[in-house]
Amino acid sequence: MNAVLYIHGKGGSAAEADHYKPLFPESEVIGLDYRGETPWDAGPELGKAIRALGTRYDRLTLIANSIGAYFAMHAGIDELLHRALFISPIVDMEKLIRDMMAWAGVTEAALREKKRIETAFGETLSWDYLCYVREHPVRWRVPTEILYGSRDALTSADTVRSFAETHHAGLTVMDGGEHWFHTGEQMAFLDRWIAEKRG
Repeated sequence: MNAVLYIHGKGGSAAEADHYKPLFPESEVIGLDYRGETPWDAGPELGKAIRALGTRYDRLTLIANSIGAYFAMHAGIDELLHRALFISPIVDMEKLIRDMMAWAGVTEAALREKKRIETAFGETLSWDYLCYVREHPVRWRVPTEILYGSRDALTSADTVRSFAETHHAGLTVMDGGEHWFHTGEQMAFLDRWIAEKRG
């Protein structure tokens, strides 16, 4: 039997996997939760869970959303997956952190000195996190399709396009789509994309 594994983004939950069950009627759809908030915690946590599931299924497909995709790429699971479908993935965490530093008016020297800085927009900037992502660049060898919204405020079109080209991934852009696919129109587009790319 085949399985579809869903990894949610920040603030999401494994229950979101229920949305995908009708789209994969011949597979078991499993939502994965994680407690880690960093790639060095969440990555191994997800890797352990996926390796355990890999012994029970013939083929694993991954659907990952936003930072869930980034964590998945730090889980060491490439050889276990048949394919991956990424929705609004964070593909260049260093750039995102540097962008947030610019939004908050925080210099690299200040972050190095203070180690952690709270921002007005609710994110905590971390020197350790920035150092980690610089020292652990993404290495991803899974056949991947990406869905990206043209109005994504976290990842630029150039960033996602560069990742897709470097990793030989397919890229579909929804004109007017946001980072969080949630409106009726956006979810209908997402479902059509899944139906086309699920393999």
